[in-house]
Amino acid sequence: MSISHRQLTASLIAAVHIADRHVIAAFIADAATQCAPNPFAQTSAGAVRQIWRQRAAEFQSFDITAAGLACLLTAVSGLGVEEPLVQEILRAGPHTANVFHRGDGCRIIGAVLYGKPGVALPVLPVPRAMRSALTRQSRAHRLAEQLDLFARV
Repeated sequence: MSISHRQLTASLIAAVHIADRHVIAAFIADAATQCAPNPFAQTSAGAVRQIWRQRAAEFQSFDITAAGLACLLTAVSGLGVEEPLVQEILRAGPHTANVFHRGDGCRIIGAVLYGKPGVALPVLPVPRAMRSALTRQSRAHRLAEQLDLFARV
C-alpha cells in the first residue's frame, strides 16, 4: 500500500462525493483490515469504469452487497479514459475495499466495500478520533453550504 491506513481513512472522510465514505473509512481504520496483494495498482479511469460496471452486474446477480459502487461509477464517468489512477486494495475476513485515488492518496476518486455473496457489510463502530473529525467536517460543510446559499442570492 502506498499510503498509510490513517491517511487513507482521513482522505475518505474528506471525500464528500462518496455517500458511504464513513462505512468504508471505518472498515479501513479497523485493526483487522490489512493490505492485499495488488498487481495492478497503476490503472486508468477507463479501466476502472469498465471493470466496475461489469462487477456491478455481477454483484447484483450473485447477491453481493456493496457500499460506494454507484458513487465510484459516477466519478469515473466524468473522467477522461486515459486519466491515471492508483488502486489500493484492503481486506479483512470476507470483505474487500478498493480505493481509487490520483496517486497522492489525498484526492479520492471513489471507493467500494463489498463482501462475499450473501454476506452483509460489516457493522463497525466509528473510532472516537474519526467521530470528532466527522463532527468538525460536518460543521464546516454546513457552514460552506450556507455561505454558498448566500452567494447565489
